[in-house]
Amino acid sequence: MKAVHFGAGNIGRGFVGLILHNAAYEVVFADVNAELIDALASSTSYQVFEVGMSPRTWTVDNYRALNSATHEAEVVAEIATADIVTTAVGPNILRFVAPVIGRALQARSADLPPLQVMACENAINATDALRGHIVASLGADAFAEVEAKAIFANTAVDRIVPGQAPDAGLDVTVEDFFEWAIESPPFGGAVPQIAEAHFVPDLAPYIERKLFTVNTGHAATAYLGYEHGVATIAEAISVPEIFTAVKAVLHETRDLLVEKHEFNEAVQETYLEKNLARFANPYLPDTVDRVGRAPLRKLSRTERFIGPASQLAERGVEPVALLEAVRAALRFDFAGDEEAVELQGILATLGAAEATERITGLGAEHPLFEMVRRVVVSVQSNA
Repeated sequence: MKAVHFGAGNIGRGFVGLILHNAAYEVVFADVNAELIDALASSTSYQVFEVGMSPRTWTVDNYRALNSATHEAEVVAEIATADIVTTAVGPNILRFVAPVIGRALQARSADLPPLQVMACENAINATDALRGHIVASLGADAFAEVEAKAIFANTAVDRIVPGQAPDAGLDVTVEDFFEWAIESPPFGGAVPQIAEAHFVPDLAPYIERKLFTVNTGHAATAYLGYEHGVATIAEAISVPEIFTAVKAVLHETRDLLVEKHEFNEAVQETYLEKNLARFANPYLPDTVDRVGRAPLRKLSRTERFIGPASQLAERGVEPVALLEAVRAALRFDFAGDEEAVELQGILATLGAAEATERITGLGAEHPLFEMVRRVVVSVQSNA
């Protein structure tokens, strides 16, 4: 069995690549980072160190690596004969990956089983987005001719992979917890042979549970930690004031998830407590600067703060704790992140209402808009 994976970075090697390797796939890594691809291509193995309460070390081998910028034809040929193609490149990069997959579908023999396509991104329905980019790159008529050659399944991925030590090389340190949920209906009765993945009939609740618990809590810890001047996520969550604030945020998202998706409240409470413990993992030296990067994306309409806060507001609930997390995110002025610099520019040059709409994507008619506008006013007033 063969899998082509776009994105040979830490998540690609330490999460998706590892699980595919453990499922006995030969993994072909594709990336535009020439230095990284050259290192992978000239190596025979790398190690993944799982750290936490149940540490373990894995050796990953049986892989190849191709530069998708300079050897695109070879990548197309690999996908054309692969069983699976996955991505871990970031939602905004999917549009660049899509044309390569599209050409591979055109080159794929109709006698082969359908290519199983799964985008493993921190975004809702990322595979649907990838499919849309493939349709756009080929054109609707050309895509209709190859549509039967592929199965597109959305996924929800969850593993904390911190920034790595400068001398780590290809080895990756990750937490000892992970979850890869994949929607099963697109596959019919022939789901992929990935033992460590979890196939579910309806992925939407799992995507929101992960985004509104793990990602919301992680980012809230980062922004509140940045405000308090602490360096790492583990240090931040150990500050009682921050712990209390983050737990309050997760109680608000818990209430939304329980009402919307009918999760068992006790089970969801256990899940959020597990994640608070994950953030405190002392073996993961993740920084608040790294986790807090890209605040504009994280403050956008369907993302980890405005997404749950807007749904609560629509239900007549004021998301007090989430709004405090939004306030902290708006104050993230880390000069080393382009989006943080852009965010501060928006706050410095636009009025509160215009800034609120630009940052969050909310319209003035939405019940959350005025709540966020007041937060923006307070941040601008104290700048």
